Amino acid sequence: MVAKYVKFLFLIFVVLVITACGNEDEQVTENETEPQEVEEVEEVEEVVEQEPAEPEFEHVYPFTGEPTNEDIDHRVVSVMINNAPAARPQIGLTKADVVFEILAEGNITRLLALFHSEQPDMIGPVRSARPYYFNLADDYGALYVHHGAAKFIEDMLKNGAADYLNGMYYDNDMHLFKRGDLRKPPHNSYVLFDGIYEVATDKGYDITADHRPMTFSTEEEVSIQGDAATEVSFDYGSSNNVRYVYDGESEKYLRFNGQEQSADLETEEPVQLDNVLILETAHAVVDDQGRREIDLQSGGKAYLLQKGKVQQVDWANDEGHLVPVKDGEVVPFVQGKTWINVIPNSPGLAEVTIQ
Repeated sequence: MVAKYVKFLFLIFVVLVITACGNEDEQVTENETEPQEVEEVEEVEEVVEQEPAEPEFEHVYPFTGEPTNEDIDHRVVSVMINNAPAARPQIGLTKADVVFEILAEGNITRLLALFHSEQPDMIGPVRSARPYYFNLADDYGALYVHHGAAKFIEDMLKNGAADYLNGMYYDNDMHLFKRGDLRKPPHNSYVLFDGIYEVATDKGYDITADHRPMTFSTEEEVSIQGDAATEVSFDYGSSNNVRYVYDGESEKYLRFNGQEQSADLETEEPVQLDNVLILETAHAVVDDQGRREIDLQSGGKAYLLQKGKVQQVDWANDEGHLVPVKDGEVVPFVQGKTWINVIPNSPGLAEVTIQ
């Protein structure tokens, strides 16, 4: 009996143990967690917009004040350009950095154009030499290109007054000078720019130079003084009226001879100027051909046109450069192209009309 009772208790114990193990397995199974998939988060780099860097330029053109990465050691070229009515409109004039307009004989002006930052294929019509033009060319360090000269003027050049190329010795050789078909001599001689440096080298002239720069303000420094001037005009003579009209959109002056706008014969591109200096000085007729001597040394009164404004200044010869001066200080030119009109001091600035 006791044995049966013991056996019975043993069976109950076994059942309890098995049940407990089963519950433990279920508990483990229920409590087990399957591994969770972790979503990968892509790291997004924050893009910070950089302000465009200011362009860095290595050089500044000496006769426009404009920055460039082009080499600037080539020598400036000056060309004696015909401005008689029969010679207008000219070719290449819109590319000149600086133009001097001065009376030659009678009431007809000629133009001394300096080419450095731009080099047009062809320039002209080219005319004969005058001392005050080639003296200016030499003062600015330029090669002087002309076509013809009186013997005494040619002798001055041969004796070293300036480094010159005379088209009379290269007339229509198609390498340096060519004759145009649209006009008759002396209004049809044109210089080919590609030949200038080669012929100058053959003559032993330097074709590189470290030019003394003109005085320019930077864009940040521009502060134009003066009164509004949308149109300025004056006469070199009864048939030679010059006008400058300010174009507010381009902020440049357009030039007119009478009613004819100054533009390129081939491209029809207008002459557009950033600075106009109108200066008065003494003129004297010295021979029966009407040739003149003109005082470009003593200084005097002038008008300076910039950005639609005009101011009365003085002018001075600063080591060969003709510059505007106020209160004893050089007034900077605005970066860009410049035209300098030399007019007789009688009647001088009194005859300049400003609107």
